[in-house]
Amino acid sequence: MVVGDFATEVDTLVIGSGPGGYVAAIRAAQLGQKVTIVEKGNLGGVCLNVGCIPSKALIQAGHRFHDANSSENMGITVDKVNLDFTKMQEWKSSVVNKLTGGVEGLIKGNKVEIVKGEAYFADKDSVRIMDDKQAQTYKFKNCIIATGSRPIEIPAFKFSKRILSSTGALNLTELPKKLIVIGGGYIGIELGAAYSNLGSEVVVLEGGKQILPGFEKQMSQLVTKRMKKNGVEFYTEALAQGVEETENGVTVTAEVKGETKTFEADYVLVTVGRRPNTEEIGLEQIGVELDERGFIKVDKQCRTSVEGIYAIGDIVPGPMLAHKASYEAKVAAEAIAGHPAEVDYLAIPAVVFSGPELATVGLNEKEAKEEGYDVVVSKFPFAANGRALSMDETEGFMKMVTRKEDGLVLGVQIAGTNASDMISEACVAIEAGMTAEDIALTIHAHPSLGEITMETAEVAIGMPIHIVK
Repeated sequence: MVVGDFATEVDTLVIGSGPGGYVAAIRAAQLGQKVTIVEKGNLGGVCLNVGCIPSKALIQAGHRFHDANSSENMGITVDKVNLDFTKMQEWKSSVVNKLTGGVEGLIKGNKVEIVKGEAYFADKDSVRIMDDKQAQTYKFKNCIIATGSRPIEIPAFKFSKRILSSTGALNLTELPKKLIVIGGGYIGIELGAAYSNLGSEVVVLEGGKQILPGFEKQMSQLVTKRMKKNGVEFYTEALAQGVEETENGVTVTAEVKGETKTFEADYVLVTVGRRPNTEEIGLEQIGVELDERGFIKVDKQCRTSVEGIYAIGDIVPGPMLAHKASYEAKVAAEAIAGHPAEVDYLAIPAVVFSGPELATVGLNEKEAKEEGYDVVVSKFPFAANGRALSMDETEGFMKMVTRKEDGLVLGVQIAGTNASDMISEACVAIEAGMTAEDIALTIHAHPSLGEITMETAEVAIGMPIHIVK
C-alpha cells in the first residue's frame, strides 16, 4: 500500500457489472450490506453493451426488414423497402443506452457505490482499483467476482478491421455485401441470420456435422432450412485454415470434408466460443483454484477455495448464459447474508434467437434415457395452432419429455416463433415438479401460442384434441 492510500472498507465488493455483477450488488445491498461495484468498462457488461441486447435489436430489425419484403401471401406488397444501416445502428445503440442508464439508476437507487477502474487482488481481503489517474485500496469482508468472458481469438484469425469478433460484427458501420461466419454455434447463427435478413450474402463454416450442436438435429434442421431459403450457404465439417485480408475484403481458406476451398467476402466473423476472464486480476496471488480450462472452482453457494471470495457467471463452469449469471448472483449475495441459498440447475433454459427460434429446458429424450428414465415423448406442431396460423408462422413443434410412471415433466424442446417466451412456462413446470396432467388441466388463453404447451401436455396424457393420435 502506498503512502496516503488509506483503505476504503466495504462489506461486499463486486468485481464486474454485467448481468451477474450488477444483480449481485443490488441483492447484497437489499440484504443490508454496504456494497461497492467495480467496472473497468461500461455498466452492464458484455450482455447489455456488446452481446445479448444489441444482438437482439439487430436480429429484430432484420426480421422487420425481411418481413417487409416477404409478406405477399398476406396481400402486402411494397415497391421498395429502404434500409438506412447507419440509422439502424443508431437505434440499436439507443436501446443499449436506455438499458445501461437504467442499470446505473438501479445500482445507485440501491445505494451501491460505483467505482470505475481495474481491480487486482492485493491479498485475500483487499483489492487495488486502478484507473488512468490513481489507485485506491478497498478492503472487503466478502468479494463476488463476476468478470465475464470474451470471444476466443484463434491464431490464424487475429481480430482486425475485417476479421470480426461478435463485438465487431455488432458495430459495423456498413452493411456487408458478403459475410463469412466461422462457427455454427448460437452466436454465429444469430448474427449470420440477422445479416442475411438485412440482405447480406452469408456463408457459414461449421467444423462439426451440424450447426447448433447443443440442440437436437430435428430442431437445428429447421433453422438450416429457413436460412438456406433466405440464401445462406452452409458448409459442415469445414475447418478454417487461414485468411488473407486486404483493404476491401477477405479471402478465407478452409478444408471442407477433405477438400481445400476458398471463400471471398467483405468481412469474416469468428465465433468459435468464449473464454473466461480469470487472468490478470491476481487470482493466483491469493490461491483461488481454477480448473484446467481456466474456470474458477466453486461450491453450491458460489464459494471459491478462498474464504470470503465468491465467483459467478461465465467464469465458473456451466453454460455461459446471462440468466445463469443473474441466478448465481442472487445465490452468492444471499449466501453472504447467511441465507441457506444454493444453486440448483434443474431448469436452465437455453435459447437461440434464430428463425425459427429454438428453446430447450431440462432433459431431452436422449439425456433422459441416459439417466435411466422410462419416458414418454410427446409432440405437437405449430401448424395445428390457430395463433401460429394467423401469424403465418407455422414451422416448428414442441416436444415434451415426461416420466412414464407419473407424467412428471422432465424436459421441453421448442422450435418455432416466440419459443424464447414460451419456454418460461416449461421452466416453471419443471421447477415446480408439475406433471403433464397439471399443464393439460390449466386453462390457457385462446388463441395463443401458449396453447401449444397445453396441447403437447394433452398428447402426453393420451387425450389430444387438435391432432389425431
